[in-house]
Amino acid sequence: MNITAPNSTSNHSELAIDVNGLVKSYDGKNVVNGIDIHMPKGQVWGFLGPNGSGKTTTIRMICGLLKPNAGSGTCLGYDIREQSKLIKQSTGYMTQKFSFWADLSIRENLEFVGRLYNSPQLKSLVDDTLESLGLAHRQKQLAGALSGGWKQRMALAAVTMHQPQLLLLDEPTAGVDPQARRDFWDQIHRFSNQGMTVLVSTHYMDEAERCDQIVYLAHGNLITQGHVLDVIKESGLLTFKGIGKQVRHLAPWLQQQPGIEHVAYFGNALHVSGTHLASLQQAIDLSRRQQDKQDPVNWQQVDPSLEDTFIALMARSGEDLRQH
Repeated sequence: MNITAPNSTSNHSELAIDVNGLVKSYDGKNVVNGIDIHMPKGQVWGFLGPNGSGKTTTIRMICGLLKPNAGSGTCLGYDIREQSKLIKQSTGYMTQKFSFWADLSIRENLEFVGRLYNSPQLKSLVDDTLESLGLAHRQKQLAGALSGGWKQRMALAAVTMHQPQLLLLDEPTAGVDPQARRDFWDQIHRFSNQGMTVLVSTHYMDEAERCDQIVYLAHGNLITQGHVLDVIKESGLLTFKGIGKQVRHLAPWLQQQPGIEHVAYFGNALHVSGTHLASLQQAIDLSRRQQDKQDPVNWQQVDPSLEDTFIALMARSGEDLRQH
C-alpha cells in the first residue's frame, strides 16, 4: 500500500505534530499537565510510561478526539482545537481494545470502514489492502474467530486503508505472541518508509527501541524525550549485572543499600543500578558476604538498558500527586 499525502497545509511544515502546553483536567484535577511534542514527519515515535501516565489522553488530544483545557498546537498542519475534523480524516487511530465487528468477515469489516470514509473504487482498495497486509487468504473468516495477532493485523488494515498521513497506535500489541509483534513492527516500518508518521504507546522495551525517538510520561508530566541512546545517557544511570543460580535472592538485601536506585531481575540476571559508582561497587562487594560460597555470583558493569532506565525514571517520578 502506498501512502500518498492529501493536499493540506501540513505540506508546508516539517512537523507532523507540533503541540505546546497541553493540559487536560477532570473535576479540577490535571490528568495531563503541560505536554510539549514536536514530531517530524515520517518518523516512528514511542510513547512510554506507567499505566495512568496520560499517554492515551495525550494521543486523543493530538488527534482531535479530546479538546484540551489549555495549550495549543497543530497536527498535520491543522489546529487541534478548531480543525479536529480535518485531523481525523488524515489520521488512523488503533485503540487498545479490538473495536470492529466480530460477526462480520475481514472483508466485510474493511468494506464497511471504506464506506465510512467514502472511499472511491472500494473493491480494488479492499483487495489491495487485504493483499498488502497478508489477509487475502483469510478474508472470509469472521473477525470474532481470529486470534489476537490476526485481529491486530485486521485492525491495522482498517485504520490505514484510507491512507492516513499520521498513524496513532495505543498499546497495539498487548496480548499477542512475539512473532505477531515482530510482523506488526515490520509493517509499521514499511509504512514509515513510505512517508507515514507513527506515534505508538507501548510497555515493551524492545518495541520502544525500534522507534526513532521516545517520549516518557509519568503522572501526566513529560519526563524526558529523545533518541533511545540519548535518553539512557542523560539518565546518568550506572548498572551492574550479576549472573548466578541464586542471584535473585540477593535482590531484597541490595535494595536496602545506600546509593542503589533500583534492583530488577530479568534476562536471567540481576540488574543493580544507581548514579554513584562508589556506592554501587561497595554494595556489590558487600553482597559477596550474602552469596552462596558454592555458587558465586559473577558481577560486571554493563551499559544500562532502556528497561533499566525506564525503571529508574518510574522511581524518580515519585508519587502521583494527581490523586490528592
